[in-house]
Amino acid sequence: MKIRKAVITAAARGERLYPVADTIQKAMLPVIDIDGLHKPVIQAIAEEAFLSGIEEICVVCAPGDGERYINAFTSLRDNLVKSFKNVDWARQEAEKIDHLISRVQFTEQPEPLGYGHAVHCARDFVNNEPFLLLLGDYLYVSNLVGKRCAAQLIELATEENCSVSAVNPTIEHQIGRYGTITGKHVPNKSGVYQIEKLIEKPSLSVAELELQTPGLRVGYYLCFFGMHVLTPTVFDILEKHIAQGSSNTPLTPSLQELAETETYLALEMKGNRYDLSGRTGLMRAQMALGLAGEAHDETLTSMVELLAEANTRKAQLV
Repeated sequence: MKIRKAVITAAARGERLYPVADTIQKAMLPVIDIDGLHKPVIQAIAEEAFLSGIEEICVVCAPGDGERYINAFTSLRDNLVKSFKNVDWARQEAEKIDHLISRVQFTEQPEPLGYGHAVHCARDFVNNEPFLLLLGDYLYVSNLVGKRCAAQLIELATEENCSVSAVNPTIEHQIGRYGTITGKHVPNKSGVYQIEKLIEKPSLSVAELELQTPGLRVGYYLCFFGMHVLTPTVFDILEKHIAQGSSNTPLTPSLQELAETETYLALEMKGNRYDLSGRTGLMRAQMALGLAGEAHDETLTSMVELLAEANTRKAQLV
């Protein structure tokens, strides 16, 4: 199968980033990406998809945010063109923004009715095709030169013609933050599992009983990486769950049903994901992007200087 489309969910208001997220969408917060250019988070996520072969993107957003995104990117592009004429980095950034504007559309989630409901809002855009699903508050750094995290996932989904979720072995005290899976290792495929069971943010006691995966280090579980390739079957399953009238339709129960309906694999990702929604999430993501890309030396120097300053202050207080 060919994966041409991606969906980015960005409808949440980012309560944990208040008051910043009260005045600007958290997906518009700036980062210095791997290419060394300043850009909004949502652009970095979109470029993860574009550089992995995706042709069109739908961003699921809160009511009114679609127009705000378009206006923000249009203004950013115009300012780059006017203020930095004949400057290479500004021209490159303006071209990337133009590409984004031409290939991205916005779909509103009318009410905050859960992650599964947000994904379902993109059904018309997906139009019965397999699609890449990304989170609007996760940034990704691949450990493979020249192959993005999304490209790793799309490659396996294309080869196996099925849904695939990216996972990372995660130490037990962190599993309460993620969807967690277990399954059987697929013979002759390193880091690939046939998904059997999924539980959203399990307790450690539940994980010990139901989510142990043979072959992992003791105390580690396979947790979602925040990136999936899904077949359109998931929309029929989601629609059934939404019809029950819940005020919160999560995605994980529908993925469990998908695993019981058709082939559904998990891939251990060669890379890391960074959740921006925590108190230090944006800072950690920025350091990781800086160290992985064009700004490596500058980032490393800044970190060393900050640590030296902190140690000097501590010594003076003793």
